[in-house]
Amino acid sequence: MEVKAAYLLGMVIGNGEFQKSPTQTTVTIDIPYKNLRTDDDQDVQTYVKASLFDMMPIITSVVGEPITHTSGEHSTKLSFTRDNNHPFIGLLNKYIASGTKQQNIKLSPNIFNLSRDCKRSLLRGLADVTAYIRKSNIAYGAMNQHRVYIEVPQNWDLVIEIANLLKSVDVPIQTIDFGHPNFRDGNLKKYNSGNHLFWKKEHQIKIWANEFLPIGFNVSHKQRALENYAEKLIEHSKLTADKTHKYYWEKTIRRRTKPKHPCENDPSLPATIRGKHYESWTDLAKDLGYHA
Repeated sequence: MEVKAAYLLGMVIGNGEFQKSPTQTTVTIDIPYKNLRTDDDQDVQTYVKASLFDMMPIITSVVGEPITHTSGEHSTKLSFTRDNNHPFIGLLNKYIASGTKQQNIKLSPNIFNLSRDCKRSLLRGLADVTAYIRKSNIAYGAMNQHRVYIEVPQNWDLVIEIANLLKSVDVPIQTIDFGHPNFRDGNLKKYNSGNHLFWKKEHQIKIWANEFLPIGFNVSHKQRALENYAEKLIEHSKLTADKTHKYYWEKTIRRRTKPKHPCENDPSLPATIRGKHYESWTDLAKDLGYHA
Protein backbone atom coordinates (compact mmCIF):
# COMPACT_ATOMS: atom_id res chain seq x y z
CA MET A 1 0.00 0.00 0.00
CA GLU A 2 1.17 3.55 -0.73
CA VAL A 3 1.24 6.13 2.07
CA LYS A 4 -1.48 8.23 0.41
CA ALA A 5 -3.86 5.29 0.32
CA ALA A 6 -2.99 4.57 3.96
CA TYR A 7 -3.90 8.16 4.87
CA LEU A 8 -7.32 7.85 3.23
CA LEU A 9 -7.89 4.46 4.86
CA GLY A 10 -7.16 6.10 8.22
CA MET A 11 -9.77 8.78 7.54
CA VAL A 12 -12.38 6.10 6.79
CA ILE A 13 -11.49 4.12 9.92
CA GLY A 14 -11.46 7.23 12.11
CA ASN A 15 -14.73 8.84 11.12
CA GLY A 16 -16.06 7.27 7.97
CA GLU A 17 -18.83 5.05 6.76
CA PHE A 18 -19.24 2.98 3.63
CA GLN A 19 -22.27 1.40 2.03
CA LYS A 20 -21.93 -1.46 -0.43
CA SER A 21 -24.21 -2.46 -3.26
CA PRO A 22 -23.59 -5.46 -5.54
CA THR A 23 -21.54 -3.27 -7.91
CA GLN A 24 -20.50 -0.08 -6.09
CA THR A 25 -19.41 1.26 -2.70
CA THR A 26 -20.14 4.75 -1.39
CA VAL A 27 -17.69 6.15 1.17
CA THR A 28 -18.50 9.15 3.37
CA ILE A 29 -15.97 10.80 5.70
CA ASP A 30 -16.97 13.30 8.36
CA ILE A 31 -14.48 15.96 9.50
CA PRO A 32 -16.08 17.42 12.65
CA TYR A 33 -15.48 20.75 14.34
CA LYS A 34 -15.02 19.80 17.99
CA ASN A 35 -15.01 23.48 18.89
CA LEU A 36 -16.09 26.28 16.58
CA ARG A 37 -13.15 28.47 17.64
CA THR A 38 -9.47 27.63 18.07
CA ASP A 39 -7.54 28.47 21.23
CA ASP A 40 -6.40 31.69 19.55
CA ASP A 41 -10.02 32.54 18.66
CA GLN A 42 -9.90 31.66 14.96
CA ASP A 43 -12.75 30.06 13.05
CA VAL A 44 -12.21 26.27 12.95
CA GLN A 45 -14.45 25.83 9.90
CA THR A 46 -12.23 28.20 7.93
CA TYR A 47 -9.13 26.20 8.89
CA VAL A 48 -10.77 22.91 7.89
CA LYS A 49 -11.78 24.34 4.53
CA ALA A 50 -8.23 25.58 4.01
CA SER A 51 -6.86 22.16 4.99
CA LEU A 52 -8.95 20.54 2.27
CA PHE A 53 -6.48 22.02 -0.21
CA ASP A 54 -3.85 19.76 1.37
CA MET A 55 -6.16 16.77 1.77
CA MET A 56 -7.87 16.72 -1.61
CA PRO A 57 -4.74 16.10 -3.73
CA ILE A 58 -3.94 13.13 -1.48
CA ILE A 59 -7.45 11.72 -1.73
CA THR A 60 -7.87 12.29 -5.48
CA SER A 61 -4.51 10.64 -6.17
CA VAL A 62 -5.98 7.50 -4.57
CA VAL A 63 -9.58 7.46 -5.81
CA GLY A 64 -9.70 10.13 -8.53
CA GLU A 65 -12.65 12.38 -9.23
CA PRO A 66 -15.47 13.11 -8.53
CA ILE A 67 -15.45 13.72 -4.78
CA THR A 68 -18.23 15.79 -3.24
CA HIS A 69 -17.71 17.88 -0.12
CA THR A 70 -20.30 19.78 1.86
CA SER A 71 -19.75 22.04 4.86
CA GLY A 72 -22.30 22.26 7.64
CA GLU A 73 -22.39 24.03 10.96
CA HIS A 74 -20.56 21.26 12.81
CA SER A 75 -18.60 19.32 10.19
CA THR A 76 -17.39 18.99 6.62
CA LYS A 77 -18.32 15.79 4.77
CA LEU A 78 -16.44 14.17 1.88
CA SER A 79 -18.13 11.50 -0.22
CA PHE A 80 -17.34 9.39 -3.28
CA THR A 81 -18.77 6.30 -4.99
CA ARG A 82 -16.55 3.80 -6.81
CA ASP A 83 -17.00 0.43 -8.47
CA ASN A 84 -16.32 -2.51 -6.20
CA ASN A 85 -13.34 -3.50 -8.36
CA HIS A 86 -11.61 -0.16 -7.65
CA PRO A 87 -8.23 -0.67 -5.91
CA PHE A 88 -9.16 1.44 -2.88
CA ILE A 89 -12.38 -0.51 -2.32
CA GLY A 90 -10.18 -3.61 -2.41
CA LEU A 91 -8.06 -2.08 0.36
CA LEU A 92 -11.16 -1.51 2.48
CA ASN A 93 -12.02 -5.17 2.09
CA LYS A 94 -8.47 -6.26 2.90
CA TYR A 95 -7.80 -4.11 5.98
CA ILE A 96 -11.25 -3.82 7.54
CA ALA A 97 -12.34 -7.24 8.77
CA SER A 98 -15.93 -6.27 9.58
CA GLY A 99 -18.22 -3.31 10.17
CA THR A 100 -19.07 -0.32 8.00
CA LYS A 101 -18.53 2.71 10.27
CA GLN A 102 -16.37 3.94 13.12
CA GLN A 103 -18.74 2.56 15.79
CA ASN A 104 -18.43 -1.05 14.61
CA ILE A 105 -15.31 -1.33 12.44
CA LYS A 106 -12.92 -4.12 13.33
CA LEU A 107 -9.51 -4.06 11.67
CA SER A 108 -7.86 -7.01 9.97
CA PRO A 109 -4.56 -8.29 11.42
CA ASN A 110 -3.15 -7.45 7.96
CA ILE A 111 -2.98 -3.81 9.05
CA PHE A 112 -0.09 -4.56 11.39
CA ASN A 113 1.96 -5.84 8.42
CA LEU A 114 1.98 -2.39 6.80
CA SER A 115 5.24 -0.49 6.58
CA ARG A 116 6.10 1.96 9.36
CA ASP A 117 5.50 4.92 7.02
CA CYS A 118 2.09 3.57 6.02
CA LYS A 119 1.09 3.04 9.66
CA ARG A 120 2.06 6.62 10.50
CA SER A 121 0.17 7.93 7.47
CA LEU A 122 -2.90 5.88 8.43
CA LEU A 123 -2.76 7.26 11.97
CA ARG A 124 -2.46 10.81 10.61
CA GLY A 125 -5.57 10.31 8.49
CA LEU A 126 -7.39 8.92 11.51
CA ALA A 127 -6.19 11.83 13.68
CA ASP A 128 -7.35 14.46 11.19
CA VAL A 129 -10.94 13.31 11.62
CA THR A 130 -11.12 12.12 15.24
CA ALA A 131 -8.24 13.59 17.30
CA TYR A 132 -7.98 16.95 19.05
CA ILE A 133 -5.43 19.06 20.83
CA ARG A 134 -6.59 22.05 22.84
CA LYS A 135 -5.29 24.18 25.66
CA SER A 136 -7.67 22.37 28.02
CA ASN A 137 -6.19 18.95 27.18
CA ILE A 138 -3.70 18.96 30.04
CA ALA A 139 -2.76 16.21 32.46
CA TYR A 140 -3.31 16.50 36.21
CA GLY A 141 -4.37 20.14 35.83
CA ALA A 142 -0.68 21.04 35.48
CA MET A 143 0.42 23.89 33.26
CA ASN A 144 1.87 22.91 29.85
CA GLN A 145 1.25 19.17 30.27
CA HIS A 146 -0.47 19.08 26.88
CA ARG A 147 -1.93 16.01 25.23
CA VAL A 148 -3.63 14.87 22.04
CA TYR A 149 -6.97 13.09 22.48
CA ILE A 150 -8.07 10.42 19.99
CA GLU A 151 -11.77 9.76 20.48
CA VAL A 152 -13.22 6.34 19.67
CA PRO A 153 -17.01 6.07 20.03
CA GLN A 154 -17.74 2.95 22.10
CA ASN A 155 -15.83 0.61 19.80
CA TRP A 156 -13.92 -1.70 22.13
CA ASP A 157 -12.06 -3.48 19.33
CA LEU A 158 -10.94 -0.30 17.60
CA VAL A 159 -9.64 1.49 20.70
CA ILE A 160 -7.14 -1.32 21.37
CA GLU A 161 -6.25 -1.72 17.69
CA ILE A 162 -5.37 1.99 17.53
CA ALA A 163 -3.36 1.66 20.76
CA ASN A 164 -1.36 -1.20 19.26
CA LEU A 165 -0.83 0.66 15.98
CA LEU A 166 0.62 3.55 18.00
CA LYS A 167 2.84 1.10 19.85
CA SER A 168 4.05 -0.36 16.55
CA VAL A 169 5.41 3.07 15.55
CA ASP A 170 6.86 3.79 19.01
CA VAL A 171 4.24 6.27 20.23
CA PRO A 172 3.46 5.66 23.94
CA ILE A 173 0.00 6.40 25.34
CA GLN A 174 -0.24 8.48 28.50
CA THR A 175 -3.65 7.05 29.45
CA ILE A 176 -6.86 5.65 27.98
CA ASP A 177 -10.05 7.00 29.49
CA PHE A 178 -12.25 4.00 28.74
CA GLY A 179 -16.02 4.24 28.38
CA HIS A 180 -16.34 1.89 31.35
CA PRO A 181 -18.25 2.36 34.63
CA ASN A 182 -15.09 2.17 36.77
CA PHE A 183 -13.61 5.16 34.91
CA ARG A 184 -16.46 7.28 33.62
CA ASP A 185 -18.45 7.02 36.87
CA GLY A 186 -15.86 5.59 39.25
CA ASN A 187 -17.47 6.98 42.42
CA LEU A 188 -21.07 6.14 41.32
CA LYS A 189 -22.09 9.79 41.56
CA LYS A 190 -24.11 9.69 38.35
CA TYR A 191 -25.44 6.19 39.01
CA ASN A 192 -26.70 7.18 42.47
CA SER A 193 -28.42 10.23 40.99
CA GLY A 194 -30.37 7.97 38.62
CA ASN A 195 -28.21 8.35 35.50
CA HIS A 196 -27.30 4.69 35.19
CA LEU A 197 -25.87 4.90 31.64
CA PHE A 198 -23.72 8.00 32.09
CA TRP A 199 -20.55 5.92 31.73
CA LYS A 200 -21.40 4.80 28.19
CA LYS A 201 -19.20 7.39 26.53
CA GLU A 202 -16.51 7.40 23.88
CA HIS A 203 -13.07 6.05 24.70
CA GLN A 204 -10.34 8.72 24.82
CA ILE A 205 -6.76 7.77 23.98
CA LYS A 206 -4.51 10.46 25.44
CA ILE A 207 -0.99 11.00 24.11
CA TRP A 208 1.62 13.56 25.17
CA ALA A 209 1.89 16.33 22.55
CA ASN A 210 5.60 15.80 21.88
CA GLU A 211 5.10 12.06 21.38
CA PHE A 212 2.49 12.73 18.70
CA LEU A 213 4.77 14.88 16.53
CA PRO A 214 5.90 11.92 14.34
CA ILE A 215 2.22 11.38 13.43
CA GLY A 216 0.99 14.98 13.19
CA PHE A 217 -2.01 16.43 11.37
CA ASN A 218 -2.87 17.68 7.89
CA VAL A 219 -5.60 19.89 9.39
CA SER A 220 -3.63 23.11 9.73
CA HIS A 221 -5.02 24.47 13.01
CA LYS A 222 -4.45 21.11 14.71
CA GLN A 223 -0.86 20.86 13.45
CA ARG A 224 -0.08 24.42 14.51
CA ALA A 225 -1.49 23.75 17.99
CA LEU A 226 0.40 20.45 18.23
CA GLU A 227 3.75 22.07 17.45
CA ASN A 228 3.07 24.95 19.83
CA TYR A 229 1.95 22.79 22.76
CA ALA A 230 4.68 20.19 22.21
CA GLU A 231 7.28 22.96 22.39
CA LYS A 232 5.78 24.26 25.63
CA LEU A 233 5.65 20.76 27.11
CA ILE A 234 9.34 20.14 26.39
CA GLU A 235 10.35 23.63 27.53
CA HIS A 236 8.63 23.23 30.91
CA SER A 237 9.75 19.67 31.67
CA LYS A 238 12.91 17.62 32.03
CA LEU A 239 12.26 15.92 28.70
CA THR A 240 14.55 16.12 25.68
CA ALA A 241 14.46 14.66 22.20
CA ASP A 242 16.33 11.64 23.58
CA LYS A 243 14.46 11.35 26.87
CA THR A 244 10.75 10.99 26.30
CA HIS A 245 7.71 9.53 28.00
CA LYS A 246 7.35 5.84 28.78
CA TYR A 247 4.78 3.13 28.19
CA TYR A 248 2.69 2.26 31.24
CA TRP A 249 4.47 -1.08 31.67
CA GLU A 250 7.78 0.77 32.03
CA LYS A 251 6.51 2.83 34.97
CA THR A 252 5.17 2.29 38.47
CA ILE A 253 1.42 1.75 38.22
CA ARG A 254 -0.73 3.59 40.72
CA ARG A 255 -4.14 2.19 41.57
CA ARG A 256 -6.89 4.15 43.27
CA THR A 257 -9.48 2.24 45.29
CA LYS A 258 -12.93 2.52 43.76
CA PRO A 259 -16.29 1.06 44.82
CA LYS A 260 -17.79 -1.75 42.77
CA HIS A 261 -20.14 -0.42 40.14
CA PRO A 262 -23.48 -2.18 39.41
CA CYS A 263 -22.84 -1.82 35.65
CA GLU A 264 -19.62 -3.85 35.65
CA ASN A 265 -21.77 -6.72 34.30
CA ASP A 266 -23.42 -4.68 31.55
CA PRO A 267 -23.98 -6.87 28.45
CA SER A 268 -22.48 -4.19 26.19
CA LEU A 269 -19.04 -4.77 27.72
CA PRO A 270 -16.72 -7.27 25.98
CA ALA A 271 -16.91 -10.76 27.47
CA THR A 272 -13.22 -10.66 28.43
CA ILE A 273 -13.78 -7.78 30.86
CA ARG A 274 -17.46 -8.17 31.76
CA GLY A 275 -17.95 -8.70 35.48
CA LYS A 276 -14.47 -7.48 36.38
CA HIS A 277 -13.65 -4.52 38.64
CA TYR A 278 -10.84 -2.17 37.59
CA GLU A 279 -8.91 0.35 39.63
CA SER A 280 -6.38 1.24 36.92
CA TRP A 281 -6.89 1.76 33.21
CA THR A 282 -3.71 -0.23 32.67
CA ASP A 283 -5.28 -3.46 33.94
CA LEU A 284 -8.22 -3.03 31.59
CA ALA A 285 -5.94 -2.21 28.65
CA LYS A 286 -3.85 -5.29 29.38
CA ASP A 287 -6.90 -7.56 29.48
CA LEU A 288 -7.95 -6.21 26.08
CA GLY A 289 -4.51 -6.72 24.51
CA TYR A 290 -2.53 -3.48 24.89
CA HIS A 291 0.63 -4.46 26.75
CA ALA A 292 4.34 -5.14 26.33
